[in-house]
Amino acid sequence: MSDSWTLLKLLRWATEFFTTKGIDNPRLDAELLLGQVLELDRVGLYLNYDRPLTEAELDSLRPLVKRRGQREPLQYLIGHTEFWSLAFKVNPTVLIPRSDTEILVEEALARAGESGLLLDVGTGSGAIVISLATELGQWQLEGLDISVEALATAQYNAETHQVTDRVRLSLGDLAQLPAQEYDLIVSNPPYIARSEWESLMPEVRCHEPQIALVAANNGLDCYQKLAAQATDRLKSGGWMLVEIGYQQSDAVQELFSAVGLQDVFMRKDYSDQPRVVGGRKN
Repeated sequence: MSDSWTLLKLLRWATEFFTTKGIDNPRLDAELLLGQVLELDRVGLYLNYDRPLTEAELDSLRPLVKRRGQREPLQYLIGHTEFWSLAFKVNPTVLIPRSDTEILVEEALARAGESGLLLDVGTGSGAIVISLATELGQWQLEGLDISVEALATAQYNAETHQVTDRVRLSLGDLAQLPAQEYDLIVSNPPYIARSEWESLMPEVRCHEPQIALVAANNGLDCYQKLAAQATDRLKSGGWMLVEIGYQQSDAVQELFSAVGLQDVFMRKDYSDQPRVVGGRKN
């Protein structure tokens, strides 16, 4: 690279490089990395195609392109991602929020009254609890996580979205939920079986926190622990809603029914895959 590299020439080169590395969206990733370095959105990139890059800009871009080529997640490289049309800071201490998890937010909102108390178990970046806080203005919400580093990221995101007056973040293990009754308990817990770990994409397997992904008992351990506490931690009529792996729908519904939850259901995502299981305390 040299100062003869225009923005368009660099975009084409980075796109081709990412293609050879098996990146799913090579052009988009190239645009987002270049936009991060130049502080331009995609429209700004298009309007500056003929602009040559400075040596300083090229020096900033080189390591990012290299790291993305090594399958480091784009979201960690640029430091943020979008969820529920909100921007969230992310880093390797937290799982990257996926759009499929918005189904969990939708189901929680569909069951939320005018006010109440909500617990998000395994809050990570805080994407779920903060998104819900922006919609549920009269609710008090809690986010629980086992990682101090993840809670620091969630706190930053809560401050960014100005919901710290209603969102309380706490250190804790889902095996022992806070001694409180909630109107809603939501969770996107670890649910990947240990046997599946080596088959995951390099972005996930090599970079995202394993503690937020893998669970014992063929991926069902966290659901078993949550279900066992459901009737003690839900108010009468309260709901427990969890994200699931696409092969876990029947097993999790059976767990919820076995502990006495009513109206147990499964909701598919927009790719027609099982995504959320829920149940209500009678």
